[in-house]
Amino acid sequence: MTAGKHARLERIGTGGRHLVVPMDHGLTMGPVTGLVDLESTVASITRGGADAVLTQKGVAERVHGNLNGAGYVVHLNGSTTIGPDENDKRPTGTVDDAVRAGADAVSFHINVGSTHEPDQLTQLSEVASEADRLGMPVLAMAYARGPGVEESDPTALAHAVRLAEEVGADVIKTGYSGDAESFETVAAAASKPVLIAGGSRGTDRETLAMVRGAMDGGAAGVSMGRSIFQHEDPEAITRAVSAVIHDDESADAAAERAGLAIDA
Repeated sequence: MTAGKHARLERIGTGGRHLVVPMDHGLTMGPVTGLVDLESTVASITRGGADAVLTQKGVAERVHGNLNGAGYVVHLNGSTTIGPDENDKRPTGTVDDAVRAGADAVSFHINVGSTHEPDQLTQLSEVASEADRLGMPVLAMAYARGPGVEESDPTALAHAVRLAEEVGADVIKTGYSGDAESFETVAAAASKPVLIAGGSRGTDRETLAMVRGAMDGGAAGVSMGRSIFQHEDPEAITRAVSAVIHDDESADAAAERAGLAIDA
């Protein structure tokens, strides 16, 4: 690993653990709650202890200045919920674009098991090669999705995680298998840090319990969007999630520290 890639990896994590908050949903879902005033949301989340935030390149200027020392990841593909196929993620930028946007890392989404897997596999491999040339870390969002694929199946998730490492990812995000024991198989599938996705927003109890379970199963953190940026208090929920990831707190202790009612 080059010195540049190592330095940039440290900017999107702390001590090998990661709390990344993706906010590229404006492309996918439009100006949803939490993303209209992107500047305030980024500032709140990073005050709460997020290691990095993630967006598409076009809003980079709205991110910088609100990071409070956190890292910045630029996402390089996407699709919309109103398009013909949300799983058909298409390139939206290049590694060079991310460098010009001031990114510390790039990310790319692949749906392993979908009809779009072949194209996305090729694209992820190309992104990883170009990023490595420039000393830029790659966060691969590797999901198990497609006909006949169970998205929480640990075997399918482990395959997606291993695929991501095989083509050059430095950090890997995937779905959660549902419990710590089964997630051990997923986390052990690669030598790189494995993060879980947050998915649609749940209660604070559900969110923190999921994070605690993933960490107990060997995860290196989370890449969690809607459960954080759509929260009534993004700073508080970020602080609670950070306490689980970085301070090894229980869900209850983390909620109490952040001033959250755990049954909310």
